[in-house]
Amino acid sequence: MREHDDVAAFIERIVADAGIADDGRREDLRRELRAHFEDAGGSPEAVREAMRRFGAEGRIAASLRDVHRADPLVASPTWTTWLGGVFQDLRFGARMLRRSPGFSVVAILSLTLGIGATTAVVGWIEGILLRPFPLVAAQDRLVAIAGTNRGAPGSDDVSWPDFLDLRRRSTLFDAFIAEKITGTTLSIGDRAERVPGSVVSANYFDALGVHPILGRGFEPGEDAGRNAHPVAVISYQTWMERFHGDPGVVGKSQMLNGLPHTIVGVAPEGFNGTFVGYAFQFWVPASMQPQHLDAGEYKLEDRGARWIEGFARLLPGVTIQQAQAEISAIADRLEGEYPATNRGRGIRLFPLWQTPFNNAGALLPTLAVALAVVVCVLLIACANVSNLLLVRAFARQHEMTVRLAIGAGRRRLVRQLLTEGIILSAIAAAGGLLLAEWGRNALALLTPPRGGVSLSLPAAFDWRVVAMSAGLCLVSTLLFGLVPAVTASGVDLTGALRAHSGGIGGARGRFGVRSSLVLVQVSLSFVLLVGAALLVQSLQGVRSASPGFSTARVLTTGINLFTAGYDSQRARHFEDELIDRVRSIGGVESAAFARLTPFTYRNYSSAPIAVDGYNAPPDRQPTASYNEIGPGYLATMGIPLVSGREFTRDDDESAPPVAVVDETMAKEFWRGADPIDKRLQVRGRWMRVVGVARAAKYRNLLETPAPFFYVPLGQSFSSQVALLVRTAQSPASFAAPLVREIHAIDGNVAPSEIITMREQVRRTTASQRIAVTILGAFGGVALVLAAIGLYGVMSSTVSQSRRELAVRMALGAGARDLVRLILSQGLMLTGLGLAIGAAAALALTRLMGYLLYNVSARDPLAFGSAFTVTVLACLAACGLPAWRAMRTDPLPALRS
Repeated sequence: MREHDDVAAFIERIVADAGIADDGRREDLRRELRAHFEDAGGSPEAVREAMRRFGAEGRIAASLRDVHRADPLVASPTWTTWLGGVFQDLRFGARMLRRSPGFSVVAILSLTLGIGATTAVVGWIEGILLRPFPLVAAQDRLVAIAGTNRGAPGSDDVSWPDFLDLRRRSTLFDAFIAEKITGTTLSIGDRAERVPGSVVSANYFDALGVHPILGRGFEPGEDAGRNAHPVAVISYQTWMERFHGDPGVVGKSQMLNGLPHTIVGVAPEGFNGTFVGYAFQFWVPASMQPQHLDAGEYKLEDRGARWIEGFARLLPGVTIQQAQAEISAIADRLEGEYPATNRGRGIRLFPLWQTPFNNAGALLPTLAVALAVVVCVLLIACANVSNLLLVRAFARQHEMTVRLAIGAGRRRLVRQLLTEGIILSAIAAAGGLLLAEWGRNALALLTPPRGGVSLSLPAAFDWRVVAMSAGLCLVSTLLFGLVPAVTASGVDLTGALRAHSGGIGGARGRFGVRSSLVLVQVSLSFVLLVGAALLVQSLQGVRSASPGFSTARVLTTGINLFTAGYDSQRARHFEDELIDRVRSIGGVESAAFARLTPFTYRNYSSAPIAVDGYNAPPDRQPTASYNEIGPGYLATMGIPLVSGREFTRDDDESAPPVAVVDETMAKEFWRGADPIDKRLQVRGRWMRVVGVARAAKYRNLLETPAPFFYVPLGQSFSSQVALLVRTAQSPASFAAPLVREIHAIDGNVAPSEIITMREQVRRTTASQRIAVTILGAFGGVALVLAAIGLYGVMSSTVSQSRRELAVRMALGAGARDLVRLILSQGLMLTGLGLAIGAAAALALTRLMGYLLYNVSARDPLAFGSAFTVTVLACLAACGLPAWRAMRTDPLPALRS
């Protein structure tokens, strides 16, 4: 009888302290609690054991008060109280997170990393591929225009006459826009600085929907004629930095490439032009092409001179497939009308994210890999947080039990736990946006300057990216919160109230769910590590590969005499004197001029060719690229001659035209025969082949071999040249004597950036280097998260198995046996995760083919290294729980 009075008093104290005002709900709680004590049995020992298991009455009352305050809808949910319930959920969720600061910090940091990385990559895709041109209207209808050569890979530029014909004859476009990146040289002390700009069609600003804030854009007709309209629109940055925001800048002159240009307008702030990566400082009309491109060579009337990098805007409702069909039909007609220049030529349209002539096309594979990587990291982070929530849900089983006991539905519990998840992911999304904003220019930091001009590759965080981040917040909540919420709501009410040591859904069920999440983490991190290992090998292969010329002990810089106002005769004298002076500098082994150096951002000359004895297919026009080089170029670059000779100073404009072809060209057009003394026609001029050079790489290490040849700089003169010097000196130590010799001839001329050819080659591997950095960094983060998840599972297993471990020790099991038991469970999870990850990696790494250089997507070294790193990390994650198991004291564990 006394036990009955004790139970009644115990129940009344709990109900009184719970703070429940409704009499009906108070009586429901009394009946529920009495029923559980009756199920425990009537003996005094049974009642005391039931009280001990049920918990301290103060803790129960506190739980009931929390539930009552947070759960006004447990008995009678109505629409009038729904909104209040939502706010109560939010307040209760925030309070629960504050009570577990360690859990909250780890969960928020994991999600912040996943959401922030994903937001940053999506911002890069938005700002570089999808909508790369700020302030430009209707970018979703813009397409890039490029030329193709039948039978040849890749694409090239379009000639100005062809561009005009496309604009006149098409009906599915509302604008055609021509542009070509260029620059002007500004001498600053002992160095010449290049400022990027663009040669454009007259409709450029109007067609893009960009309106100058001062003055005007270009007028119709200003893109016709030879140097006919020396006018310019300058950027907002140039206006502020060089003209200090002068409102009267329109009408003033600015020296561009040695010629005064009248400023007619100032572009709006934020408009950087239409070439991804470069912030243009000025724009000039196409009539100024001879002054700004190719040092005076006039190309506006030459259908065979291809230099236009253009865009077109589709009419609303027109698909790119429909537009391509019309453009291809026009190209076919041009081929029939102008066979001498257009045989085998076609026109192809590209969406902006595949633009072939700027950094968009180059970064597309890298950003695609980055997106896949950050999605994997987000999934791993969600799995990690889900595991944390499962542990936390087990710790909160008493709270869930009490809430169910006083009438809360399981759906209500799921909603409360998901609300807590939304709070976590919302905080993480805000942190992720800050993290993404902090790293918005990270790609530019990993991308070296091109031509002395730093690239700008910022992410774009417009409303689309913010909306995506909000979507990630909701999706991640479902990913990491749904399984723990459903598991926690599945409480066995009677068993949980009877035994505090019982599990939510059973220990085996919890272990199975958590183990599955760890399998996801281990397998995804293994895939990322394999990808990183493949890219590291690829990058090492790229850096160690021979481009066909020397990269060590060769320096390169630029000399622009055209912008200094030199005519061709003065420029020849300057170059001849300078090359003699440079060769006399101590430590210089050889030196030479060339119009271009390999692996530069400028385009080689290209032209249709004819070869004696070679009959081209009737639907193709043989085309080859070439470089204009001075005497000693091949020796200075370390390009060996297979046969014949190199050019000399006697190969000048008064001598018969000559050429040196490379091995690829010799094999394609002479088919094994010796081409020495054979004839080659270029631009209507016949040349005699005097040498065959070893084939080399000319644009990048991944290019497909194509015919290439050289012509003497003395017979195709250029006053804008590259200087190459073979020397053991560093760029820094060579700069002073070089400037001294240049200034000895003319104090107004300065060289551009001086770098090694090794650095020149390295700069073209930026996309591989970015991919390696992203995969390596996030692969490491993913592995750490996976190891934390595995540690959490094994640690929880040890904690929940203390009695089992104690029994084993009481029966004679040693410390080694316990360690072996724990490690075997951890390694079993690791092995399953590795098996799943290996299968996924075999399928997914094939998609990285573009970024891999001389490395198989199934390279055993990459898989082996990823396997080793993953196993070591997982052994470390299992080591601490195993050590804890080894130190288990059996007596306290058996008594508990």
